[in-house]
Amino acid sequence: MKSLILGGMKSGKSRFAEQLATQLKQPVVYIATAQAWDDEMRERIRAHQQQRPNHWQTVETPLHLAAALKQQDARNRTILVDCLTLWITQLLCHHNPALLAQELTAFQALLPTLQANLILVSNETNMGVIPMDALSRRFCDTAGKLHQQLAPVMDSLVLTVAGLPLYLKGKPYELDIGVFGLS
Repeated sequence: MKSLILGGMKSGKSRFAEQLATQLKQPVVYIATAQAWDDEMRERIRAHQQQRPNHWQTVETPLHLAAALKQQDARNRTILVDCLTLWITQLLCHHNPALLAQELTAFQALLPTLQANLILVSNETNMGVIPMDALSRRFCDTAGKLHQQLAPVMDSLVLTVAGLPLYLKGKPYELDIGVFGLS
């Protein structure tokens, strides 16, 4: 099972992905891509850590996602990646401009070979106004293209809005969670 969970900020996408991972009843590896650059981001990371089950294994990888996925891949395991857009941000801001293309290529090449259940979380960033600066436009373009490339190879694609899942692809999951709460 490969799922892409999209949504805006505070839309419930991470909570939905975590509930889905729990429902699969397998060992979970949580791949965190965020880096704490300031106090606000440290607080966001702390909040995410607190809402995850303690028995989940956490792997922090801000840049080399394909390598982390390959290392953690196994049958009867669920890998939850949160989130692709933070990963893209770090790659866009990296001192080596070639790293973004290298990592995106490696990630997309690896996806079809993975044995684990895979849940990818990402921000849907392209439903608003066009950003004014070039870096922000490049970020939105990169995220949008990646989402378009992922959609055909995912078994399911869910857009979360106001804490509720909208199923764009695949059958709805029978999760016993109702509304996912605020996070």
